[in-house]
Amino acid sequence: MLAEIAPKLVMELRQRTGVGMMECKKALAEANGDINLAIEGLRKSGAAKAASRAERVASDGLVEAYIHPGGRVGVLVEVNCETDFVARTDDFAALVRNIAMHVAATNPLALRREQVSPELAAAERAIFVAQVQAEGKPENIVEKIVDGKMNKWFSEIVLLEQPYVKDDKKTIADLIQEAIAKMGENIQVRRFAKFRLGQD
Repeated sequence: MLAEIAPKLVMELRQRTGVGMMECKKALAEANGDINLAIEGLRKSGAAKAASRAERVASDGLVEAYIHPGGRVGVLVEVNCETDFVARTDDFAALVRNIAMHVAATNPLALRREQVSPELAAAERAIFVAQVQAEGKPENIVEKIVDGKMNKWFSEIVLLEQPYVKDDKKTIADLIQEAIAKMGENIQVRRFAKFRLGQD
């Protein structure tokens, strides 16, 4: 159902609301492609409200260190919010810890899609093109299939696009949007680092 929504429509909704791509796609699917209904749905869910906070400076927050039992994997993550008041809440601390534990359980290579090396993305795309062509798919749909494969690949390696390990129906970006709507402040993952014993 989600795949039937035109990317152009998703982009238009994103531009009009400032909400993330996946949330826009979901809202459009639920509204059967009606952009005004989708906007109404996003407003009700608080996601549009959360996005309006995205311009505000998030310079407070927490750095969380998570060491997986056994001491062979460790994660450092910095998550920012606007005030020390929110940074000191149990809800914010739990969010940061959950993100750190998620990074320990998965293997993100980058925080955002645009931070993935263009060379790595181009090499992956070339592999997908070769695979799809080898399957004998018509040339006019090769690019569309490859785009789908690339989106799936990004969702595996980009932290904000990864399905959350505790609830794979939402992404890490969705988790953060929910926290923004709940806590009333701009919240951003600034950076993360994962360490594995004996590996660079």
